[in-house]
Amino acid sequence: MTVFSARSAVPAARALPPAPVNQLPPLEAVRPTPLDWARRRRAERDARRIEAAGARALSRLDHLGPSWHVVDWPRTELTETSMLDLDYRSRDERAGFLAIGPSGLFAVTVADHGRSRVLIAGDVVQINGKRPAYVSEARRDAKRAAKALSNAVGLTIPVTPVLTFVGSGVISVYGLPNECLVATHRELDRLLVAGGNRISAATAEKLSRVAQSPSTWLNAPYRSAADYRWYEDGRTAADKHAGRR
Repeated sequence: MTVFSARSAVPAARALPPAPVNQLPPLEAVRPTPLDWARRRRAERDARRIEAAGARALSRLDHLGPSWHVVDWPRTELTETSMLDLDYRSRDERAGFLAIGPSGLFAVTVADHGRSRVLIAGDVVQINGKRPAYVSEARRDAKRAAKALSNAVGLTIPVTPVLTFVGSGVISVYGLPNECLVATHRELDRLLVAGGNRISAATAEKLSRVAQSPSTWLNAPYRSAADYRWYEDGRTAADKHAGRR
């Protein structure tokens, strides 16, 4: 983070003339209403809860090793104006991050269900009688991440959606959704490494650098894959060592 020094005051020679004595008194600050205060407190409490749920899920990935990378990415559409808003992450209803490693790329969506019981039947998730669209939102986030990374690199980059539940309530599963992985935060690390080695550690590191760039998530112009060096000098895809079976 770059910190700019404060600008000096206006020189005395160019200072503005003194204000007239009979100027109007400053307006008093408008006090928030009790409803506004309650809404702000509730928003702050929800933001802390979301952050804590994301931290619990991230704690399971600490021991995966240096070949895995976690990237905090904006799960909402960004523009040039919204990128200037440093608090854009607080507007997300759920925590989420990208996990990039030898098993591939995963868009992890974290849902905090607390002590409530969770019922999962395919694409339907029911909590306290409500049916939030967790599965469809996880797929949408993964699809948007894959599109942004593919446009930035110039190659097709698949991203797998992962829905992770954080809480102590019982989770009953009557059928898993298609094209979306589901796990508790305690099983997240084992779920990510279950896919084996699909990409090299060097490729995972390069993809993480692309994901960390803010321009990747904007509507940036297409960049050719020639701008990225996926192999060392003098090597091609045919020079890769065959994996053991």
